[in-house]
Amino acid sequence: MAIELRVPTILRTYTGGEKAVNGAGSTLEEFIDDVNGAHPGLKERIVEGEPGELRRFVNVYVNDEDVRFTGGLQTGVKDGDVVVVLPAVAGG
Repeated sequence: MAIELRVPTILRTYTGGEKAVNGAGSTLEEFIDDVNGAHPGLKERIVEGEPGELRRFVNVYVNDEDVRFTGGLQTGVKDGDVVVVLPAVAGG
């Protein structure tokens, strides 16, 4: 079993059109690095700066919990978890 990343439509160009991809890691940061290895460019759309922080207008959830309240990139993840990335949408 692996950790699943559900990819929003706007980021699917980095995953070859896949709606979900799998990866591994013990923290969200390790997981994102692992997924980025197979899908280059994805990390830069989620994380910015050094040390890395979640981009301001990107929300990330692990099992429906907003990671901004559970440790950010240091949030623990394990096999069977589902990570969802939701970029903010603007319009009017």
